[in-house]
Amino acid sequence: MREFLLYSRTGYTNGDFKSLKDAGRLDIVYQCILTSIFKSAAHRHDVVFHSVLNGPPNPPVHITISGADLRDAHIDERSWEDILRSVLNGRQHPGISVDRTPMQKIVQKKHADGYKIFVLSDEGERMEAQQDGNLLFVLGDHIGLPKKDEGFVLRYGSKVSLGKEKYLAATSIDIVNYLLDGA
Repeated sequence: MREFLLYSRTGYTNGDFKSLKDAGRLDIVYQCILTSIFKSAAHRHDVVFHSVLNGPPNPPVHITISGADLRDAHIDERSWEDILRSVLNGRQHPGISVDRTPMQKIVQKKHADGYKIFVLSDEGERMEAQQDGNLLFVLGDHIGLPKKDEGFVLRYGSKVSLGKEKYLAATSIDIVNYLLDGA
């Protein structure tokens, strides 16, 4: 299983917003959902995407999207704006769950379940495409992963780098998928 965990410092924790960008940059969460779950003409059944939202009014909120169970979801931003608004307001959507689990608890559970855990960072060891088994990749939004939380995650894993360049979160996920798909 391949999983991604995006730490969003500013993402709204309820559905009271006009647009994803105005909702604490939920547009970044949408872009990461898109690159983690979807591929041309299909979606990935072997990927789970997590985002922990830490914006107003009541953080944290943990959103989980299971590629294997996701239904009735298109790739356009407007559809995801409606989906995110709906699930953040307490409604159900196939393949999406919402709870209040903080990032640290997610990482601890994945570690206990035998996942290899990686923090995506330009300071890490170069990522190898030959990764197998259950993998969790942790990354931050446009502001980045807080140092305290990065340190916590590194108790259970290690830093990996995609190269010398700094990439957007969604691009990083796309590159990881590309590397692992070719393995």
